[in-house]
Amino acid sequence: MKSITIKGSQRESVGKASTKALRNAGKVPCVLYGGDKPLHFSADEIAFKDLVYTPNAHTVVISLEKGGKHNAILQDIQFHPVSDQILHIDFYQLFDDKEVTMEIPVRKKGNSPGVIAGGVLRINQRKLKVKALPANLPDYIDADVSGLEIGNKLYVTSLVSEDYKIMHPDNTVVCQVRVSRAAMKAAQDAAKEEKAATKAAAPAAAAPKAE
Repeated sequence: MKSITIKGSQRESVGKASTKALRNAGKVPCVLYGGDKPLHFSADEIAFKDLVYTPNAHTVVISLEKGGKHNAILQDIQFHPVSDQILHIDFYQLFDDKEVTMEIPVRKKGNSPGVIAGGVLRINQRKLKVKALPANLPDYIDADVSGLEIGNKLYVTSLVSEDYKIMHPDNTVVCQVRVSRAAMKAAQDAAKEEKAATKAAAPAAAAPKAE
């Protein structure tokens, strides 16, 4: 999996006043969990641009001025409800021999015969939660739709891998091919016309023959 480096400074004070001062200076207060004790640090808000505002998944190298380097993943993020400013980020430290759970984006692969025939592909799960050793975390999970006809569904059981475990129930639908609204409306209109024609023909068929 691709990695992004975040350069920051370890925080000596973690009170409300110092946290407010950091935000006013364009920095984000952060905490790294998973080690012997939580590690508090801060970094420029712009440093998180490629980590937060992207559909892709990344691991993170947290590089601190006096605290060395730490491999981690983003665990939780808080935004201001009005301005969308990043208020706080939690990270979880990675260890080579310890499995971690992370959300991985789903990537469509192949062409669906059902879509070619006029159906519509619906993506139900754009990300899947997986558990794996850090070295086995994928950049994305391929969802092969080349066998999906209209009405077919692709379940997570079709995406199993020896490298990671998908943390969703077996009946979770990743994507499916549905009849398009245009095709459905055309079928409904055709059914109404057929019904109307049958109804109009019925009296004529029942009328007595003139002598």
